[in-house]
Amino acid sequence: MMTTEHSLALLAIVLVMGCSHADASVVPGGDVARGKQDVRAMGCGACHTIDGLTGAHGEVGPPLTTIGRRSIIAGELPNTPDNMIRWLENPQAVEPNTAMPNLGIGPQSARDIAAYLSTLR
Repeated sequence: MMTTEHSLALLAIVLVMGCSHADASVVPGGDVARGKQDVRAMGCGACHTIDGLTGAHGEVGPPLTTIGRRSIIAGELPNTPDNMIRWLENPQAVEPNTAMPNLGIGPQSARDIAAYLSTLR
């Protein structure tokens, strides 16, 4: 029989595991916190609406608020970490006529930004 103490201990373990999973990146080698900082520093909110990011109310590009649960990005790519990184590093290589500028995002920053964007659900 499970005691109250055992029940509380089990609940605490489940809650801790759930919290650490929420912060884990689905992008190997990506850092969610650095990605959020990069998105802010690069001024992505000037073109995109991003909930939870102060001043990110742009209307040029699509809203990024739920990009983590979208099935397609850039109008044609399956929303996978590799495709998001590819898009961030060189959008014109994916869609030559895109309005998305090439911001000179390097591999690690693209990985971090992809990690952050994957959390926007």
